[in-house]
Amino acid sequence: MLPDNHPEDRTLDPDAALMTQAAEGSMDAFADLARRHQNNLLNFFVRMGAYYHEAEDMVQETLLRVFKYRDRYQPTAKFTTFLYVLARHVWADRGRQAGRWDRLHAQLKSDAEIVEGVPGVAPGNRLDVQEALDRLSPKLREVLVLNIYQGMRYQEIADVLGVPLGTVKSRINLALKEMRERLDDAH
Repeated sequence: MLPDNHPEDRTLDPDAALMTQAAEGSMDAFADLARRHQNNLLNFFVRMGAYYHEAEDMVQETLLRVFKYRDRYQPTAKFTTFLYVLARHVWADRGRQAGRWDRLHAQLKSDAEIVEGVPGVAPGNRLDVQEALDRLSPKLREVLVLNIYQGMRYQEIADVLGVPLGTVKSRINLALKEMRERLDDAH
């Protein structure tokens, strides 16, 4: 987990500069943003439980929304906060269309290359970690994916989710506790 006490200088956010350029009509700046964030978005959607091909579609939908709202973006927070708010809306929209969060589990085998980059997890235990993650409630899974796999700080997660910082902290603690219990029970 990343510490939550690092000050941010939003004026140094290169993504915010690219968004400003995109709002002014620079397709190259938008393409740079898309390239910089598409793999992280893909990872986010897969970790949230989407099948790989669905995750790719959701990445495209998220980037289309970024493009659509490029002229309304205000760099009052990090660009990634804006990005993951849009990604969460895409996820929620897709969940409503498909009957919510029922599509978990079997995808890990075909998408193992995404999981291989998880630091500190032995290859034989990666399936156990993903299964334990899949069994978390959507609210607990979401904070863990945003924090551990997407590298967001607690305050950024609170901003993305629109919840108090304390809620993020308690959800992360509860999610980690449940993950540990499930992994201990599996071994």
